[in-house]
Amino acid sequence: MGYSFDLSEVGFLGSPAGQEAVAELSERELTAASRFSDVAVARKLVGERFAAAVLETAVLQRRAAEKLVEGHRWLLTDAALQQATASVVARHRAERLAGRVVHDVTCSVGADLFELAAVAERCVGSDVDAVRLAMARHNLAVSGRSAALLLADALRPVTRGTAVVADPARRDGAGRRRWNPADLVPPLDELLAVYAGRDLVVKSAPGLDFAAVPERAEIELVSLRGQVREASLWFGSLASGVRRRATVLAADGSGWAITDAEPDECPAGEVREWIVEPDGAVIRAGLVRHYAARHGLAQLDPRIAFLTGDRPPSGVRAFRVVDHGRYSEKALRALLRRHEVGRLEILVRGVDVDPDVLRRKLKPKGPEEATVVLTRVGNTAMAYLCRAEHV
Repeated sequence: MGYSFDLSEVGFLGSPAGQEAVAELSERELTAASRFSDVAVARKLVGERFAAAVLETAVLQRRAAEKLVEGHRWLLTDAALQQATASVVARHRAERLAGRVVHDVTCSVGADLFELAAVAERCVGSDVDAVRLAMARHNLAVSGRSAALLLADALRPVTRGTAVVADPARRDGAGRRRWNPADLVPPLDELLAVYAGRDLVVKSAPGLDFAAVPERAEIELVSLRGQVREASLWFGSLASGVRRRATVLAADGSGWAITDAEPDECPAGEVREWIVEPDGAVIRAGLVRHYAARHGLAQLDPRIAFLTGDRPPSGVRAFRVVDHGRYSEKALRALLRRHEVGRLEILVRGVDVDPDVLRRKLKPKGPEEATVVLTRVGNTAMAYLCRAEHV
């Protein structure tokens, strides 16, 4: 997947001539429409041998700048960039390892290692891919961070007594995600066997089958700017004694967390003034009831993640209820007409409705903007017409 770099290309890209060529190409459009002219310029700058590598690096650095704090000047592969942890999330995880001697056994191009090196007592990074390891060496050097780097298999330990960080590959050769812990590379059970008795954190996709994760692990779901990014599986003394945690981060790294150690008593009842949908990390971690209990909210239905209350939590996007009734296309169309709604957002849980298809069918017209929450309450499909507000 993506361009396949070799070690000689990495060496050239790290040289002054390579970096100068990448910088010059970075000033260009680098779009599908400009591809032919971009290739011609790359060949003119560095010749046929390194043109593709230089052009690919300029494209990847532009993409990486949105995800990695140092991405605009790093060497990367497409697959490594896709799997790399966003810097804000990596920094959050690294904070839990502050002051430790840490070994990142799947360090790839160094996205996690960069953040770990800022807070750990000492860092070691290793990988089976010599090209990515060379990229990590360059990336740490240009970023002013240091770590010992080794070519090593994650399943053949080369350190003792370190806290271990692992980020198994989560896509197959066709780019499809793997959801079973046994299908990770390396598999979760093999990592746990190799590092038995060691403090270990394993990064995984948020869609991983958590039922297959050992009960001794703490499962942390992390979202960034409202999007669920990943899960961390904490073992040994790194686990905090809870089974499930949801961490919600803002762009600046600030945030909050909730765990299954908190109370989860909350009622289910009629809709109140507001409807709230918890952050996706809370939902994926199975902590909707805990979130409701913390904020004095109720569930519209015990099986559904939509919550309701007289006052929403501060700092969230909530939905003030304007009108509601049983859902049917005919009834909803009349509801929209009555409130002169032309611009419509549709949120759905528990009802078999495609929001895009429904919007085309409704053809709303009018000067007003609204959100419709479609959900099931008991055996009844309901529609709630709301005004979205940031509170």
